[in-house]
This record gives sequence, C-alpha cells and structure tokens, in this order.
Amino acid sequence: MNEKQCPCGSGESFAHCCEKLLNGSATAETAEQLMRSRYSAYAEENENYLKNTWHAETRPETIEFVPTIKWTRLRIKNTDKGGVNDEQGTIEFIATYKTNGRAFQLHEVSRFVRINGCWVYFNGKTNTSQAFTS
Repeated sequence: MNEKQCPCGSGESFAHCCEKLLNGSATAETAEQLMRSRYSAYAEENENYLKNTWHAETRPETIEFVPTIKWTRLRIKNTDKGGVNDEQGTIEFIATYKTNGRAFQLHEVSRFVRINGCWVYFNGKTNTSQAFTS
C-alpha cells in the first residue's frame, strides 16, 4: 500500500510528517517544521490549523481557499534561527502552485515567534507571484 506523501516535500509520508501537527497530536519543535506544516495545511485546506498557528495580532478572520489552486512544491531557501532553543526565526521559501494550467511561484520571507512554548506564524513579506512554464 502506497502512503500519501507529505505535501511539504520532506519525503516522508503525510501520516509520519505534517498530519500529526495538523490533527493536533503533535506540535512543531522548530519554525521550519511549523512553516512546512502550514504549507501542508494550505494544500489540505485546513483552515482551523492555519488560524490556530497564526499570531492573534496578525491573524485574519477567515482564510479563503481558491478551488482552482493546487499547491505542488515547497522549497526552503533560507532559515535564520527558529530552532528548538530560539524564541523567533525567519524562513525564506518558494511555494509553487498551479491554477488554470499555469504554474506560479510565491516567494516569501516569513517571521515566526514562540508563544508559551508554541511556534506561531507572525507575518511575512511576499514577492509578487510569477508565472513560469514547468
């Protein structure tokens, strides 16, 4: 039986990677692990997880999922802090998605903070999505 691969691109099965974070049976130990699980939450359209891992000061009331978007790849470009002993960190990533037969990239530098021992997404600076041919 083939297990579903985790959307975050770790190479692990979803059950052994981000699913345990999305269903609440585990918490992220690092900012990168939280970032990867949030990418998976977008791919899985898990609004509750996204809201629960978003800082209260910057969290939107609702998260809109676009039915035509399919998230296809996550690449971590750079990390700065965000380890098990840090209180904040930044992750630069490129997320690739397809919509209406065209591929696009979202390039963002995200800020994460730890509150009461738990990592949360604070905010991010995005570059304009760019279409490309895959």
